[in-house]
Amino acid sequence: MNSSHGTKIIYRSSSIMRSRIIFLLLFLVGCQPTLPQFASSQTETLVPMPSSSPSLIPNSQSASWWHPAVGLTWQWQIGDDDIDTSIEADVYDVDLYVGQSIIDELHAKGKKVICYISVGSWEDWRPDKDQFPPEVLGNDYDGWPGEKWLDIRRIDLLAPIMRARLDLCQAKDFDAVEPDNMEIYTNNTGFPLTYDDQLKYALWLADEAHARGLAIGQKNASNQVLKLVDVYDFAITEDYFFYEEAESMLPYIKAGKPVFAAEYTDLPGDFSAFCEQSKELNFSTILKHRELDAWIQTCP
Repeated sequence: MNSSHGTKIIYRSSSIMRSRIIFLLLFLVGCQPTLPQFASSQTETLVPMPSSSPSLIPNSQSASWWHPAVGLTWQWQIGDDDIDTSIEADVYDVDLYVGQSIIDELHAKGKKVICYISVGSWEDWRPDKDQFPPEVLGNDYDGWPGEKWLDIRRIDLLAPIMRARLDLCQAKDFDAVEPDNMEIYTNNTGFPLTYDDQLKYALWLADEAHARGLAIGQKNASNQVLKLVDVYDFAITEDYFFYEEAESMLPYIKAGKPVFAAEYTDLPGDFSAFCEQSKELNFSTILKHRELDAWIQTCP
């Protein structure tokens, strides 16, 4: 990616079809606009729909998606099929590849379920790991063995992989997506990524999630809140109370969208004090182990 803002393309094929039908009806009843002028004025401003894009594919979810409310409780457990479904929480955030029975059980209990995927890193244990072209793989992700940063400028190369993951989120009936590692340009990725590269990728991800009837949450990336709050449906933060960044996410609360906040036990913060701040801000805050197992502590 370069340093300029990515253009957000809006596809209008459905409106074109409506216009053509109206034109035909007018033509039949005697109104005869000049066809070449009509076609020219339309085609000059249109961008063809990529054949691989699902944006206009009709499905039962495409008209709307889940809009979570402020104040929902949540549990965050990233693992295989060892998910503890007995935790009292309105929302569960689990890995894309958990068994279908877990998602179905949570839904049967009235829970909403978020689909965790990494959008900014390659992971050597994923079933689609061999689909990533070598040119998008960057430096090792420090502290996380088996991961490498991705060149998010290459949406053309990442799109088939990320779309397939989002397709699976939709097929497994998840309600939303957590796009982990979307905060990337300030890291030592091996690529000259910029703020605008990250923003362009974030907007593309939101469009792709919404096209599948999936809500999507902003993961960290506090300096892009004002650019994303009107597009994303909620936020997820890590250690924002410890690093005194929590108030940067207040635009979500003001917009009626929840902030699911997690603090970790491997940092020496005072969780009781964080909970007091969380109540003032109306965040949904939990304390977790860094490995995101089933253990959880909630604010009283």
